[in-house]
Amino acid sequence: MKIDIVSVFPEYFDVLNLSLLGKAQEHGLLSIDTHDLRDWTHDVHHSVDDTPIGGGAGMVMKPEVWSECLDSLLGVTYDASDARDVNDAKHAPSLADIESADDAEYALSAIDPAPGTTIIFPNPSAPLFTQDDAQELSQQKRLIFGCGRYEGYDARIPAYYSAQGYDFREYSIGDYVLNGGEVAVSAMVEAITRLLPGFMGNPDSIVEESYTGKQALLEYRQYTRPAQWRGRDVPDILRSGDHAKVDRFRRDEALVRTANIRPDLIEQLRVEDLDKVDRKLLTSLGWDLTHNYPESH
Repeated sequence: MKIDIVSVFPEYFDVLNLSLLGKAQEHGLLSIDTHDLRDWTHDVHHSVDDTPIGGGAGMVMKPEVWSECLDSLLGVTYDASDARDVNDAKHAPSLADIESADDAEYALSAIDPAPGTTIIFPNPSAPLFTQDDAQELSQQKRLIFGCGRYEGYDARIPAYYSAQGYDFREYSIGDYVLNGGEVAVSAMVEAITRLLPGFMGNPDSIVEESYTGKQALLEYRQYTRPAQWRGRDVPDILRSGDHAKVDRFRRDEALVRTANIRPDLIEQLRVEDLDKVDRKLLTSLGWDLTHNYPESH
């Protein structure tokens, strides 16, 4: 996998050369290149932002700087005579749109001009980035991340590239606002790359993690030696050597923790995927499994 990251603070991403990410790059599993957005400016101040049209506080990142940067990374040259109308475009047209399209130019815009490449901009107003997204993106050949700053970036940037047929996505990593996209990009890069085959020394370590699989539950608690520490003991069953009982104990704890902390994940479970013990436990916690919602919530 090839990853490009664009930021006004490219040195922020030196941290990606550490630990498993650093080793993965050394072994050729992936390459990560950082770019300074200001390299695509042409004024003496290297300005990447301007005041928002319509008024308001803060500054907005300019589309012309970002477009020069993204065009360069994508290896394309902008031709005004070739530009497609993006005023009403939010996403590239579907296959059905292509089949029913009367003009070839509209159909062409639905064809991904860079297969295997996804452009990603963090945005607190965007859909939430999930483990499923990380799993899907780990199958891509190339990811280009753009880090916004200030009040964000001009909304025409994602509209334009989506209309050109590029896979352009915006994600939020939580219900809060950061100073810039660098933290969010770091989180997404780590979540995605650790799923690459060969990245983890023990691939089994990602099988039962939180949010993983069709039954997305929070992971059970973990313990290590010593078995007793400051008056607190590791649960006896984990030291029993009975793997079936250990698995059941961990499964029960995952269900209980998820029900207490993230009931929304319990609501998404399909009853038919739960075994008899799962159903009994969740019913005892107040969940009405006939409707997949808790009676007490």
